[in-house]
Amino acid sequence: MKRKLIALAADRKACLDAAENALNSNDQATFDSKMEELKNIDGQIKDVKALIAAQETVIDTDRMSAGEVSDMMADRGEKILNHERVKITTGEILKGLRNAVTIGGTLVQPTGAGSEIHGGEDAISSILDLVQVEDYTGLSGYEEPYVVSEFDGTAGGIGTNSGQARTASDDPTFGIAQIKPVEVTTTSYVDRNIAKLSPANYYAKVQRMALRALRRKAAALIVNGYSVSSDVTYGIKTAVNKAGSAICAADTYSAIDVNTLDDLYFAYGADSEMGGQAALFLKKGDLKTIGQLRGTNEKRRLFTITPQGNGNRGVIADGGVQIPYVLTPPLSDGDLIYGNPLHYILGLFGDYEIRVDESVKSVERLHTILGDVALGGNVVWHHGFVYYSKALSQG
Repeated sequence: MKRKLIALAADRKACLDAAENALNSNDQATFDSKMEELKNIDGQIKDVKALIAAQETVIDTDRMSAGEVSDMMADRGEKILNHERVKITTGEILKGLRNAVTIGGTLVQPTGAGSEIHGGEDAISSILDLVQVEDYTGLSGYEEPYVVSEFDGTAGGIGTNSGQARTASDDPTFGIAQIKPVEVTTTSYVDRNIAKLSPANYYAKVQRMALRALRRKAAALIVNGYSVSSDVTYGIKTAVNKAGSAICAADTYSAIDVNTLDDLYFAYGADSEMGGQAALFLKKGDLKTIGQLRGTNEKRRLFTITPQGNGNRGVIADGGVQIPYVLTPPLSDGDLIYGNPLHYILGLFGDYEIRVDESVKSVERLHTILGDVALGGNVVWHHGFVYYSKALSQG
């Protein structure tokens, strides 16, 4: 099925290129034909992805018993203890990124010696649980078309238009969001006492920490993107389409005040909608600033902040408007993002390889968990987010 998905992706790109050429040469008939063909290919891709997801569900629930999972974890643990490199499959990564859990998390039993270093920023932004995460294993990249503007209808008098050619509507315009992989490396540290665990529990600990390191890095990529030389993956702040045009709406502001949330809320979306499925992504300090805003009597807070779940998410009540928020540490101070997180796709381009090195932090008696994976992402919706950055003060 994954080979079929790769073949369909190649057909899709060829179809997109043909449609673009036809549009540029004003060949409407070919353009319409290719867009219809593209619609059919997209339907096939959707069906294949659904089948792959269903197969992974069967693998997770039926194929492996608890004992078989334990044996698998023990085998991987033995390999890491022998300084070999092991792979976390894309299916396991998907589970780890979407649900913040791992297959082997329940295997670990209490021990007499601690095997983790506690402290630091333990909570990882929930933005990772809200965006789309797709498996692009075997692909060198992926292109997602989106609508920039639709065509409009025209009106005229029946008698006036009778027997006359009707005025043509403006052509719709499209953009193409490229999703290209970059190599992502992750690093975590654990006390060497971790090696005293059984192989299965040892691997469960390593896997959990490796996936948490990946979640932290992926959350930063979703926000800020990353580029080195010609390799680039796009974050919400840096998202551009194939033509180099910004995908998200952007503006600056001088300071968070009583109007800031209104400005974001009303700037987002089309003229016919209001904030559907959108959330506010911001840092903790900026949320505090919002919570401290007072009215004219300087006593009553203007906004009510209600944390939910693990405290990483919640709701800001602005009169009758309820604005969901997500604390997002990778943002810079003053950065505010408002939009539907499903408008961002994070792509996995293969398995997550991990290994344990005992020499990097040997003096500190720590083992180093090293991971390598290829990730890519982009916003796939025109003005799918509104990004406000704080303007630099003029000295």
